[in-house]
Amino acid sequence: MTSGSMLREAIRAGSLAGLAMIPVAAIFRARGLRVNEYGRKTLELLVGDVAPALHFSLTFVQHLVISVLAALPLILVFERFFGASGERRTRILVGAAYGAGFYVVMNSLALPLAFGDPTPWALGFETVYPSLAIHLIYGAVLGWAVRPGNRGERS
Repeated sequence: MTSGSMLREAIRAGSLAGLAMIPVAAIFRARGLRVNEYGRKTLELLVGDVAPALHFSLTFVQHLVISVLAALPLILVFERFFGASGERRTRILVGAAYGAGFYVVMNSLALPLAFGDPTPWALGFETVYPSLAIHLIYGAVLGWAVRPGNRGERS
């Protein structure tokens, strides 16, 4: 897979996976649970306080950019270890594991450390499970959506 085709695949599959997270996040948020804590904090750090409509738009764009960038490592793994023969069920399971790992490394450890916050683990299960579930969905949908070798095969 060329770097150009890998980027196109990351845009396609990463965007689909990123969009799949949104309804579940909305449900958790409607229930008063903490989601997108670090997306919000990062956006505020980058652009400051902005009008609600602009904030919504920028949050959406930021979310898709992160979803695409986060897709690249998994696409590399699939390309390296699965090639064009990766079975969809396996890709979904590997993707879900990737989503869980991404949550643990980035959202539960690196970002809280970077922002000087306690980890979600220290705050309790109600803080852990919404974001973990959303990242599991992201990874599973990413695994489902990625086309091994980007040759258009569907298994």
